[in-house]
Amino acid sequence: MPFISLIIPVYNGEKYLRRCLDSVAGQTFRDMEIIVVDDGSSDGSLAICREYEAADARFHVIAKENSGASDSRNRAIAQASGEYLQFMDCDDWLSEDASEIFAGAAKRYDSDLVIADFYRVEKDVYTEK
Repeated sequence: MPFISLIIPVYNGEKYLRRCLDSVAGQTFRDMEIIVVDDGSSDGSLAICREYEAADARFHVIAKENSGASDSRNRAIAQASGEYLQFMDCDDWLSEDASEIFAGAAKRYDSDLVIADFYRVEKDVYTEK
């Protein structure tokens, strides 16, 4: 059983998805499963998700018809096996130690919930690889 099940709903997020998934794949904390739920995207999002699933055994992709982010999260929760759930959106990205910090706080304080602050980026400075 992984310590963290990281859940990412995806809908037409092709523009930002690689940055998101790269940040997840590069986490210093490795005891996690990553559940990516494609919510009926009509762009190349599902293909990108499948690339990461093929390259990293921690990634699990669920493809379903569009029904919204909440339903996508609930589908992932039903499949999750981690002790803790971590959520992010497909246009978010994490610092490389974010999950390690979350897991450390959860363990140290025997917490039921860990919440982090965030930065809002108003201008996209990301360039596709």
